[in-house]
Amino acid sequence: MKKLLYILGLLAVSFGFVSCEPEFDNPLSEDVYHSGDADFSTYVSVGNSLTAGYTNGTLYKSAQSMSFPKILAGQMALAGGGEFTQPFLDDDINDVGGLLLFGNIIAAPKLVVDASQGTVEPINAMPTIEVSNLHPGPYNNMGVPGAKSFHLLAPGYGKLANIPLGKANPYYVRMASNENALVIQDAIAQQPTFFTLWIGNNDVLSYATSGGIGEDQTGNQDLTTYGPNDITDPGVFAYVYQQLLDALTATGAKGVVATIPDVSSIPFFTTIPYNPIPLTDQAQVDALNNAYAQYNAGLLQVVALGLLSPEEAALRTIHFQLGANAIVIEDESLTDLTSLNLPSIRQANAYDLVLLTAKSVIGQADPNNPQLIYGLTVPLEDKWILIPQEITSIRAATMAYNVAIEQLAAAKSIAVADMASIMLQLHDKLATEDGSIYTADYFNGSNLNELAFGLDGVHPNPRGYAIIANEFTKVINRMYNANMPLVNPSYYPTIPIVPSN
Repeated sequence: MKKLLYILGLLAVSFGFVSCEPEFDNPLSEDVYHSGDADFSTYVSVGNSLTAGYTNGTLYKSAQSMSFPKILAGQMALAGGGEFTQPFLDDDINDVGGLLLFGNIIAAPKLVVDASQGTVEPINAMPTIEVSNLHPGPYNNMGVPGAKSFHLLAPGYGKLANIPLGKANPYYVRMASNENALVIQDAIAQQPTFFTLWIGNNDVLSYATSGGIGEDQTGNQDLTTYGPNDITDPGVFAYVYQQLLDALTATGAKGVVATIPDVSSIPFFTTIPYNPIPLTDQAQVDALNNAYAQYNAGLLQVVALGLLSPEEAALRTIHFQLGANAIVIEDESLTDLTSLNLPSIRQANAYDLVLLTAKSVIGQADPNNPQLIYGLTVPLEDKWILIPQEITSIRAATMAYNVAIEQLAAAKSIAVADMASIMLQLHDKLATEDGSIYTADYFNGSNLNELAFGLDGVHPNPRGYAIIANEFTKVINRMYNANMPLVNPSYYPTIPIVPSN
């Protein structure tokens, strides 16, 4: 770990608008609420986009005002909690989100629903937030969208000149106390008496949302070789997490950490089925089957030569029929038969996860040849699909991270919010204390009130963040003998709907 110590600069860690008022399910007089064994006077939240309040594909002020830490801080205020500051994007008068770097768009504005069409699209407005217009912190909300675990300890992560080099995060550049600060330094400089830490999602999520276009770095502790979409080695994650907890608890602060959800529990990976193409014309079915007849025959010949198992040949055989049909995809894990002019393709099945972003290409004509259709006669590239081998890598890493989180938290008597379990409950429909039902479904035009996720399919909407804040509240009340109220998620908005232009 010596090289890792050097890379992270861990020695540096050793030093010491629009608002949303909480609505309570169980309102009581304020003198009933208390912090129990905890001290809420200085609450600092550390994490990534899920902590920042990111939703609908970006960060914007009204969403920040309903981040789960902001909601939680409102509950804490009734039990002795102090001021809670956030790096608001308050110079964005239109509340559209997105970022500019020297006038160039580097983060898109928020996604909205066009009321007349029912379609999801970027809002018709330009970002106005200029990253180089710094708003130095530190802030109580130290959620940095896009941050992986080791980024919280990375030197130069808040340096403006490092953005073009891919070594800095524009959100942190804007909010860092100075260009040489570390995220964890800015957090502990506030001398927190209570903290939340939810980090590690991006250590697997960037690999997943890119369709596995990256490497599983399990077993590799050399961060200098990591790409932006790689899976972080669980050993590196555990080592980094230990440093974060050591820093946050060094002065006796109590807190709550959270586990990492499985990617299959969020709508980005569950909205598009593997068989989304309906065929109603037998002539079209026959034409498609004829197009793959030579390929299918070639598979049988290779089996006869003993170069391919019958099971893999069956997996690779492409066949269309009337009704719902599976898309044709590339699969790098298949036996390489390109020397025999047989591509590594097959039809998707229930073991694959189709990315939400694939919706933009499935069934569309190839711009270079309108006769070719993506998903039918043009296989979808790997970046649109998670195949079983990639899913296995993601889940193995996620499980290892969660084991580390739970063990390290237990060693310090820190509470754990099992957000992995909560996201799975949302996937299957989660019932709250008032009997309301919320889901991890994607917007379909008729399920607005039940939605807990935003339009990017990855991040909760404000109603989802209220659910998350309640889960943290329950854990705090239980672990630290506190008494804080729950908010009513139904009082928070779901997704932005705008009139047609």
